[in-house]
Amino acid sequence: MSDLALAAVLMGTILLASTISVELGLSVALIELLAGVIVGNATHVDIPSWLTFIGSFAGIVLTFQAGAEVDVPQLRREWKASTSIGLVSFFAPFAVVALVAYYGLDWSRRQAEIGGLALSTTSLAVVYAVLVETGLNRELVGKRLMSATFVTDIATVTGLTVLFLKPTIWIAPFALVSIALIAGLPRASRLFFPRYGNRVIEPEIKLVFACLFLLMWLGSRANSQPALPAFILGLAMSRFYATHRTQQDRMRIVSFAFLTPFFFLKGGMNVSTSALWASLGTLGILFVAKMVPKLCGVYPLARKYTSPHATFTTLLMSTGLTFGTITSLYGLSAHIIDRTQFSLLIAVVVLSAIIPTAIAQRFYQPTAAAHRDLTAPVAPAPD
Repeated sequence: MSDLALAAVLMGTILLASTISVELGLSVALIELLAGVIVGNATHVDIPSWLTFIGSFAGIVLTFQAGAEVDVPQLRREWKASTSIGLVSFFAPFAVVALVAYYGLDWSRRQAEIGGLALSTTSLAVVYAVLVETGLNRELVGKRLMSATFVTDIATVTGLTVLFLKPTIWIAPFALVSIALIAGLPRASRLFFPRYGNRVIEPEIKLVFACLFLLMWLGSRANSQPALPAFILGLAMSRFYATHRTQQDRMRIVSFAFLTPFFFLKGGMNVSTSALWASLGTLGILFVAKMVPKLCGVYPLARKYTSPHATFTTLLMSTGLTFGTITSLYGLSAHIIDRTQFSLLIAVVVLSAIIPTAIAQRFYQPTAAAHRDLTAPVAPAPD
């Protein structure tokens, strides 16, 4: 299949996923993930380089936007809740999955560590997409959930860096540029946006995209991950966006209309159903090893800090996608895990993105208007 033919198929799939999402009342991210699994296994096409590129950039854009949604003052006020939920959400599944893989599945120590890291994550992309689509990103329950997700994924990236990544000499310029952007972009935006913003050519979005591409390039040169500085850059911009909602809404339009669908489709297309069919038992073991410690570890803390939305919080904290995929891809490219192990991990990651989110949205989703954070500034709703 040619690139143009595949692009036409994927855009048609994206349109269909959007209509199904509206009809069923489920997050479009879930429908796009399932659609990716179906399209990838029905067409048997190799994921082209252009889709990998767009998907990678979309993941970084989503990570940046997720950071921009975090209420930093709220995070500071409730750091105990965010830290405790986030750390338990990471360490509980990491320990259980690693032990199960090493002793129960006869994986090597390094393979077990990759498995533990890949299945310890909470998906910023899925959580952010669900919260924005439902309007809960501006409510207290959504802000607490985003803060806890931030802590979990910081722990995952730190674990991957400490256990596996060997930074190159480029780590120094990568760190320096990251710090400079985090410190400088909010200040520069206050000058740049009034002068060049509110135009049809959208210079303000191009400025952010340029910064994110720079982080991606330097991160690849440094053999490191740009997702963490991208998230912190979003955090640094959150106060600016709080008073410039129009610019933030335009970023969402670009992301959810074009970038985000390709990210989720690509995630689903990575799943090989044929490779999984002969390993259904192993798939089930890994899925349970991820979900049970997540649910059992997070729920008591969620009842303490996010009641009456403990179940909704626990289910979304059990999702995985972005960093789980990144970790699995690293393990495969570094020849730590084989193709079957990679497919198993990706399948568990995708299932954990779909099943808990579908249950949370169908049965436990709070109503945004009924749980409004009265302490937060009121902002206009996106078009």
